Amino acid sequence: MTQMLLPSEQIGSIPRNRVLIEAYQTFKSGLIDYEQLNLLAQKETEIVINELTSLGCPVISDGEQRKFDGFAHYCLHNSCAYHQHGLLVDFSDGHKRLFAPHLKTPPFKYEHTADEFLAFAVSKTKLPVKQAVISPSMLSLVYPPAGIDGYNHHQFVNDLIEQHVGEVRRCLELGAYKVQIDFTEARLSLKFDPSGNLLRSFVSLINKCLAHFNVEERQKIGIHTCPGADIDATHSADIEYKYLLPTLFEIQAGNFYVALKGEKDKEKTLQLLGTIIKPYQKVFVGVINPISNEVESPEEIRDLLLLAAKYIPLDQLGSTDDCGFSPFADDVSTARDIAYAKIKARLEGTRLASEILFPRNNVVASNE
Repeated sequence: MTQMLLPSEQIGSIPRNRVLIEAYQTFKSGLIDYEQLNLLAQKETEIVINELTSLGCPVISDGEQRKFDGFAHYCLHNSCAYHQHGLLVDFSDGHKRLFAPHLKTPPFKYEHTADEFLAFAVSKTKLPVKQAVISPSMLSLVYPPAGIDGYNHHQFVNDLIEQHVGEVRRCLELGAYKVQIDFTEARLSLKFDPSGNLLRSFVSLINKCLAHFNVEERQKIGIHTCPGADIDATHSADIEYKYLLPTLFEIQAGNFYVALKGEKDKEKTLQLLGTIIKPYQKVFVGVINPISNEVESPEEIRDLLLLAAKYIPLDQLGSTDDCGFSPFADDVSTARDIAYAKIKARLEGTRLASEILFPRNNVVASNE
């Protein structure tokens, strides 16, 4: 089998079915226990893995079926150590999401870790599995602004780093093809603090965590940035990439997953990416918009990748989706069949682009 020269990966989440969403609501009402909920989610995970395999995905995820609260604080799920309130984020259609519930009972620790999900996924497939984890910067926001008596911020950050590094390391040890750090709050931080100081502090924290990994390990770690994608709305699409990307690419990771399809000026973004990408970094540009129900054609995906290739070296370029299709568990704004049609289009469009960019090769859809 001949190699596909432009790699293609999904971000992570696949829309849950109604049965799983309703089971989570039943769990929160106390009518079923966590074990029952988790068993159902495992069955759904296996279904998603088989469906992604049937689509021809060379690299798969577990669809985040077991991230019951969604991507932002799955690791705190079912913990009584947090308040019901915390950082609320406004989306462009007016709805709000709780991104970071405030810690009330120290010390900070994960209730669940992504390696639990990965261990199950790799037991159900022979394909490479990519695992998404939440960023330490998002979790840094669970520390309440007023502080906690007897547990200062320095102690909290040390515990946070230990928890995050442990999660990523266990994922790598389990054989994760990539570990993707979801960093949606990067762009959002510039709405809270236009000076960029908050963003720089987030990047510094992520780099402190990455310092625990060697060069080879960091080549398997990636950073995902997007303007949010929830119920067909965004939280920070109005922030220009020129204020974000140069700082973002100071993160010492080997891979970057950058939302592009939903951007107004795609070529301007690609020009900027071409000037800031470092030789050891690969950028996967988003060619699928998950908050639109219109399925992109393979040809428009091909053309966007050909445009990207004008600015980004071919050995540093790949394709992805702008975001997951259901980052929060109850988001049913995109049907699963639409998500799969979009993924299939991405794979075909990437193949078409590869045929043009590497004309001497008979390329097929494979990351191997």
